[in-house]
Amino acid sequence: MKKIALMLLLTGVSASVLAEDVRVAVAANFTAPVKELAPVYEKATGDKLVLSFGATGAFYAQIKNGAPFDILLAADAKTPAKMVTEGLGVQGSTFTYAIGKLVVWSADANFIKDEKSLENPALNKLAVADPRLAPYGEAAMETLTALKLKEKLEPKFVVGGNIGKTFQFVKSENAQAGFVALSQCYKNGAFTSGSGWVVPQSLYNPIRQDAVLLKAGEKNEGAKRFLEFLKKSPEAAAVREAFGYGSAQ
Repeated sequence: MKKIALMLLLTGVSASVLAEDVRVAVAANFTAPVKELAPVYEKATGDKLVLSFGATGAFYAQIKNGAPFDILLAADAKTPAKMVTEGLGVQGSTFTYAIGKLVVWSADANFIKDEKSLENPALNKLAVADPRLAPYGEAAMETLTALKLKEKLEPKFVVGGNIGKTFQFVKSENAQAGFVALSQCYKNGAFTSGSGWVVPQSLYNPIRQDAVLLKAGEKNEGAKRFLEFLKKSPEAAAVREAFGYGSAQ
């Protein structure tokens, strides 16, 4: 009852409102957090979240070609802004739902100590996300450029189409280490496995992850409810913090 009251307070709707299916395109780095939030939200509202995970750039192309998503939870701020400009997103609906953090991570608990681990001769393969599609890949390139290591390490790159695939390269040990989202290997103040170096945020531009209500979801009240939940609820704030995200609020 408490959660239902919270949702009604956030949305200003009556208890008799019909539940909706809400189709959400989710940046791969936010997979684990949104999977934790989904059952909480669905129980509180009766809405059903239909979640798809992938690269922000790939979702943009799909939506532009008519993919029927109601919401995009992007891994950057520029894609939602561009969607609004191009008429694919609803004016005034964008907001920063999380600030992502970059980490160099290895499945080996002893492999990564600090930035010097990137120059370890045992590092033969370094996983990175495609910077043309994934903002975390772009941040990885900015970091390597700042450290003056990009040219040296480029021959060792194993490139994933999104940050989820990049993480799998490292988790399966097909790459000794990789630049991944902190949320993929961290929870409640510690790495869940392996070893990592949290990249100082001074080495890359802030990864502001914005949400946008898409035109296909403009009349979907469930989509609006979920965005309010993500923006304002204590449950969403707690999950973001647990997975190591920063907050814009």
